[in-house]
Amino acid sequence: MAQDTAQQASAAPATPARALLPLILPALVVGVAASLLLLGVSAAAEELQHVLWRNLPDALGVGRYSVLWMLVVLTATGVAVGLVVWKVPGHAGPDPATTGLDAPVLPPAVLPGLLLATALMLAGGPSLGPENPIIAVNAGLVFWLGRSLAPRMPRGLWPALAEAATVGALFGTPVAAALVISEALAGRQLRGALWDSVFAPLVAAAAGALTATLVADPSFDLRLPAYGRPGWGDLLTMPVVAAAAALLGLAAVLAFPYVHGAFARLRHPMLALPVGGLVLGLLAAVGGRLTLFKGLDEMGELAADPEGWSAGQFATMTVVKLAALLVAASCGFRGGRIFPAVFVGVAFGLCAHALVDAVDPALGVAAGVLGMLLAVTRQAWLSLFVAAVLVPSPAILALLCIGSLAAWLLVTGRPQMQLRADGTPIR
Repeated sequence: MAQDTAQQASAAPATPARALLPLILPALVVGVAASLLLLGVSAAAEELQHVLWRNLPDALGVGRYSVLWMLVVLTATGVAVGLVVWKVPGHAGPDPATTGLDAPVLPPAVLPGLLLATALMLAGGPSLGPENPIIAVNAGLVFWLGRSLAPRMPRGLWPALAEAATVGALFGTPVAAALVISEALAGRQLRGALWDSVFAPLVAAAAGALTATLVADPSFDLRLPAYGRPGWGDLLTMPVVAAAAALLGLAAVLAFPYVHGAFARLRHPMLALPVGGLVLGLLAAVGGRLTLFKGLDEMGELAADPEGWSAGQFATMTVVKLAALLVAASCGFRGGRIFPAVFVGVAFGLCAHALVDAVDPALGVAAGVLGMLLAVTRQAWLSLFVAAVLVPSPAILALLCIGSLAAWLLVTGRPQMQLRADGTPIR
């Protein structure tokens, strides 16, 4: 069978270099532009976040993260995003519960409203990341401009470049984009070699990642205590923690269509989003300020002091953040689910360490993130990559592969955290 596969691969027609070279310049331009748009939206949202969560409460003499202020800001964020979805042309794009990383190409008129809704969400504190809407905006802009400026290029090239560039910028490395693209191409009949298909997207991803690195220097290293030599007990710890995290993630995935349906019955964004914001404020009152926002900075604060919280506190943050992700993704806030899911996995892994001291904190975090992302995204390569980047240790890679197999047996064939237009889950 291996010989047959090799013969089929060698029989695939190779793409000549002269067909790939013209793709380099457009891919570089798309990579830089997509990265700058992501960085610009993130910077604007961060400035607004400072106003909402630092300047305003200080001026009013209210605690920055008091229960009252969290309720006010999150409910007001729901009102603001609801107004955008209701009144701005294009209604900020399709229902975010129905979209993933491979976003459809949206008309240009939809994109300003989607950008505004995303920036408001990022600043206001709901538990979602920028990945899905920013990919959609970049894909739409690149497609319509590319078709106008270079009409001879294949139509499918432009969205692929935009997605790869944005993923590369999000994670600060083109490797993440290469893994996402390779997984998307799995099962498809390619016209040439795999690297011919990923050549231009990888150029765009590298340009996007380098732009983000030079401008903002993103880092996902949690700087946990170094993981040393694996022990025999780790062979059991990794699959157990990863499987447990996957089961917890699956519970949220199974609840997703029901929570989404409950908000859909409100039938209007000016009801669903403010109610969702109020619920998120109540959850934040239980989980604390670290369960707000997309979770990247907050999980770094958690990992900086693994012994600083009890097992009960880690468990509370895990459950609250997962519930906040579920509500935010269901009520209509525009955002992605990867970054908050990573926070949930980090908190889950640190909870495992707090419960059982023999569980190394780095191992627990890697296993928790791996299992949670597999359940929420169903993208195995991306899940392995993120877990490995958070805990950069060559010794943990083999254990991660073992953990991924255990978690995958639990999640494969199950519903995904993405819905069809009729509200039924995608499998």
